[in-house]
Amino acid sequence: MPHLPTPPPGRARPVRLAALLLVLLALAAAACGRPGSPPVKGPRAGDLPAYPVARGFSLPASPTWRAAERRGRLVVGGKEDQPYLGERDPATGVRRGFDIEIAKMMAAALGFPARAVDFVTIASANRETALQNGQIDLYVGSYTINAKRKQQVGFAGPYYMAGQSLLVRRDEHGIHGPQDLAGKRVCSAAGSTPYQRIQADFPQVVLVAYDTYSACVDNLLTYQVDAVTTDDAILLGYAAKAPDQLKVVGRPFSKEPYGIGVPRSDNALRFALDDALAADERNGAWRKAYQATLGVSGMPPPSPPPIDRYPAT
Repeated sequence: MPHLPTPPPGRARPVRLAALLLVLLALAAAACGRPGSPPVKGPRAGDLPAYPVARGFSLPASPTWRAAERRGRLVVGGKEDQPYLGERDPATGVRRGFDIEIAKMMAAALGFPARAVDFVTIASANRETALQNGQIDLYVGSYTINAKRKQQVGFAGPYYMAGQSLLVRRDEHGIHGPQDLAGKRVCSAAGSTPYQRIQADFPQVVLVAYDTYSACVDNLLTYQVDAVTTDDAILLGYAAKAPDQLKVVGRPFSKEPYGIGVPRSDNALRFALDDALAADERNGAWRKAYQATLGVSGMPPPSPPPIDRYPAT
């Protein structure tokens, strides 16, 4: 049982404790097994689209693809604690979410059926290293494209445009946007773009970092932090899973283009993935994948962002 901090002024401790204990007991069996984490919730298998596997596909100019072909499996890095994006059921090991569908979609285009895709959980701070040392072939996990990262890895896409926002408790009435965060304890993932933006643009915030957003949400539910910040798609997923305890506030205050990370020098793979994304956006697979995953949270399907097919590096 985590330490229970002092309840907000005007609230009786016994009532607060009883309510919090009920929340913890109801949520304890889920998401990474931590008490306080919202329960696993995601698309039903029958709602997910199927992706035809490209027959006879070959990409000899890509050393990454050649290595995957030799081993007979494509290794994809991603997240396991992001509702509707990339989430792993701790009981079954099954991964579901929009990022998982994008990965399966791209794997099929490269000639790999879903059964030949191995997903590996990689923390935000370790993404570039995992791609550089060959631990993974691709990374699909709310991975924002920016100029600094392009110096270390390559990006196909973007396949989705998110925006940084704030998640707070339902009983929080003093936080409506980043302008209200001075002196507040705000949690985000170590090494993530949202963490770095808050650190640079709002220096009066007391930042708290963990490897996963589920740990941040645990701390929010138990009054250890005042808010969690990351992309709105991730936060809306958590709010949809625990609507009586959590809410997203304010307008997004950034643009976060999600890309597919590849080894920096593998331009052949990057361009092949760009082609595959464009095709799946045209044929409706992208929209179906969205509706079965992020669409469950109530967000209507947006238009896919333009693909940035930047020159070979």
